Amino acid sequence: MAKKVDKPIRDHIIGREEIRTTLLRQLRETNRCRDILRMGSHAFLELCAKLRATGHVKDTIHVTVEEQVARFLYIIGHNVKNRTISFFFHRSGETISRNFHAVLRADCIGAIDGTHVRVKVPIANQPRFRGRKEWSTQNVLAACGFDMRFTYALTGWEGTASDSKVLKSALSRDDRLKIPRGKFYLGNAGFMLKHALITPYRGVRYHLKEFAGREPENAYELFNLRHSSLRNVIERSFGVLKKRFAIIAGGTEPYYDVEVMVDIILACIILHNFLMGVDPDQHLISQVDRELQNNNPEATNEEREEVNEDYRRGAALRDNMAAQMWADYQIER
Repeated sequence: MAKKVDKPIRDHIIGREEIRTTLLRQLRETNRCRDILRMGSHAFLELCAKLRATGHVKDTIHVTVEEQVARFLYIIGHNVKNRTISFFFHRSGETISRNFHAVLRADCIGAIDGTHVRVKVPIANQPRFRGRKEWSTQNVLAACGFDMRFTYALTGWEGTASDSKVLKSALSRDDRLKIPRGKFYLGNAGFMLKHALITPYRGVRYHLKEFAGREPENAYELFNLRHSSLRNVIERSFGVLKKRFAIIAGGTEPYYDVEVMVDIILACIILHNFLMGVDPDQHLISQVDRELQNNNPEATNEEREEVNEDYRRGAALRDNMAAQMWADYQIER
């Protein structure tokens, strides 16, 4: 009676290495890279070179930097578990987890806004994290330039925290949001007006769809129209960020706890900035633009304005800009 003889362990190892080598070669040499890793092969290889140069992500005896980065990008791009990625790359779950965290450690001005990212927290903490959404979220404050790259991000605030409260923290903490003297960001009506953060006029048409087929009728409407057109860059940036990386898109509860998700969000923002420089993906940006144009704008969380010197300076600056815009607009008509 014949006996079944298993292949030697070494043969199994060689077979797995061949599979991994084939997978990585296909990512580098075919057009599948963008579908799998959310970036083109040139951007992927450049990212790997930059990470290898920092020394934070290193080749090991069995795992290259390219494989570590590819696995990390696949996890955040498709929101899959370690056990899923270990199947495709034929690695143990423990190895995947270790490499995933290693990559995390790798390391007008614009507009500012908050966005909510779903988190997993203990039942006792859920009331603090359940704000405008039906599920627990963290409120992420971010600022970006008009090139759609983020210039600042503050993560970890519970979902019940208002954008204004998170902004106060961002402006007062040690690693604070720094706004150059004489410059300002654009913010929505949920923020308090300041000389360094200009918000729109309330009670006046603001969203772009409201001006369709109807020109602005006064200085306040003209200011709000142009404010909305420029501030739209932060919504576009958030939209592209979440489309690239499904792990922060909020469809399902994340597999990682809130502390790890804080690092994941920052890593996604860093990768987004890198890709906007080397592989912006105009198709993805156009898709986000179409969705923003068709979707109804979210209601802003309006708060009572604190009338102080900072508010008065911001109001005076806004009124001066609105008056100048209107005067120029009247001449051009």
